[in-house]
Amino acid sequence: MLKKFVDPLSIMETIHPTCLMQHKPYYEVTMQETFQKLHRDLPPTKVWGYNGQYPGPTFHVQRHQPVHVLWKNELPRHHFLPIDTTVHGAEKSNPEVRTVVHLHGGVTPDTSDGYPEAWFTRDFEKAGPYFTNKMYTYPNHQPATNLWYHDHAMGITRLNIYAGLAGMYVVHDHEEARLNLPSEPYDIPLIIQDRSFHEDGSLFYPSEPDQPVTVPHPPVVPEFFGDTILVNGKVWPYFNVEPRRYRFRILNGSNTRFYQLSLSNGTPFIQIGTDQGLLETPIRVPSLVLAPAERADVIVDFSNCEGQSIVMRNAFITQGEKPDPETTGSVMQFRVSKPLTCPDTSSIPAHLSSVPKLTHYQRTRTLKLNMRKDSYGRDIHLLDDRLWSDPVTETPKLGQTEIWNLVNVTEATHPIHLHLVRFQILDRQPFDRKRFEDHGEIVAAGPRVLPELNERGWKDTVRARAGEVTRIIMPFGPYPGLYVWHCHILEHEDYEMMRPYVVIR
Repeated sequence: MLKKFVDPLSIMETIHPTCLMQHKPYYEVTMQETFQKLHRDLPPTKVWGYNGQYPGPTFHVQRHQPVHVLWKNELPRHHFLPIDTTVHGAEKSNPEVRTVVHLHGGVTPDTSDGYPEAWFTRDFEKAGPYFTNKMYTYPNHQPATNLWYHDHAMGITRLNIYAGLAGMYVVHDHEEARLNLPSEPYDIPLIIQDRSFHEDGSLFYPSEPDQPVTVPHPPVVPEFFGDTILVNGKVWPYFNVEPRRYRFRILNGSNTRFYQLSLSNGTPFIQIGTDQGLLETPIRVPSLVLAPAERADVIVDFSNCEGQSIVMRNAFITQGEKPDPETTGSVMQFRVSKPLTCPDTSSIPAHLSSVPKLTHYQRTRTLKLNMRKDSYGRDIHLLDDRLWSDPVTETPKLGQTEIWNLVNVTEATHPIHLHLVRFQILDRQPFDRKRFEDHGEIVAAGPRVLPELNERGWKDTVRARAGEVTRIIMPFGPYPGLYVWHCHILEHEDYEMMRPYVVIR
C-alpha cells in the first residue's frame, strides 16, 4: 500500500490567454500524453492532460467577459486503456482516440457545448457527425461559480477522464468580490478522484469481464472504484496551512465514487456555494456528500487549530461497505504548521447572494431511471427506458420553465446532469416501486422531503436516490439547440444512460 501524506498538494497552474481575438481573450489548450509523478514511491505514470498537465490548468474568467478557446488534440492514435467496441460510439469503425471538451455547468451555445458526437481526432484529421467548429466561445454570462471542463467523447468519456482529461474553470464577478471571502493564496481548488495502479505505476482500469465468457473482451464495467484517492493529481497529499480561514472549491471528479467528507478534528465546513454559485446564506455542515461532478464551495477555519494535523476523511458507504480508513476512507491531510504571514481580514457574511425560488412553470415531465439487459445479458442503465439512438423525446421551449420528476426504479443513486441549464431541487419523495412498475402510477410511500439546506442553491447535478421521485425545476435557455442530459457516473453515461434533448424556439 502506498504511504499516505508524503507528497505536498499540487496547485494547478492558472492558464492565461495567448492574445485577444475580436477583443476577447483567446486561449489555446493542447491535449497531450505525458508521464507524471503521482506519488513519491510510484514511477512516473502515463496520463493524458490538457497542456500536458493532470489535472489541467485552471481558468479564471470574469462574468460577462466572453472567451475563445481552441482545444487541440495531440494525443496518440491508440488508447492505453481498454475500449469495449460494443458500446455505442466506440465501434471499431471509429478512431480509438477521440476527444471533445464539455464545460460542465457552462451556459453556452450548443456549438460550444461539447456534444458527445462532435468529437475530433489528432490534428482534426477526422471528426464526428456533429462537429461544427474548432474554436469554442464561452459567453460567461453567469454568476460567480466553480465549473469544470472535461472530455465528453461518445462511448469513451470514462476512459478519457480517467486518463486525466479534466480541469477547473472558475467564474468571478463583482458581487462575490465584495463579500471579502478568503482570497488567493488562501483560495484553493481541490479535485478529488480515485484511481488504481499497477506496480509499475501505470493506471489500472478493468479489462477482464466478471461476467460469463459470452461478454465481449474487454468489457464495459457497470462502475469503477479505485483503491487510491488523489487530490489535484497527487495520491493522499498533505497541505501545509496557516491558522486562518481558507476557501476550498471542491469537485468530485471521480468516475463512480461518492464521498462523504469530514475533518478528523470535528471542524465543520462552512458551505457558501454549490454547483452553480453562491448559496443565500452560509451553511455549517459537519460532513459533505458529493456525487460525481458535484461541487461544493466551502470555508474551513483553521485559526484555532495551530499545530494540528487534520485528515479529510471519507465515510460514504460504497456497495454496502464502509471505506477503509487506511485507504479510501482518507482523502488528504491539512497540517496547520505555517506561521501566520499576515492578519486574516477575510469574513463570512451572513448573506451571500439572492436565490429567487422558482414557482411558475409551463410543463411537467415524468422520466424514469431504469435498467434492462443488453444482448449480452449485461445490465444497462437507461433514461426513461430509451437508448441514445432513439428519437429525441424531450423538446422544452426556449424561455419556458419545466418540472422534471425523476423516478428512480433502480437500486442505485444516479447523479443526473443537464447541459445548458441550472435548476433548483424542489423535493424528494419515496414511492411504491412495485405499483409504478406494474401500473405506471406514482403512489407516494412517504412525505415529500425538502432538499438539504446546502442543496437549496442553483444546481446542475442532482442526486436522484433509489426508490424516490426527485423533483427539479428549471428554466430552459438562454440558447436554443441540441444538448444532452445524463447520469454522471461515467460508466453509466458511456453505456446508454445519456439522452439528447432539444431546446426549441
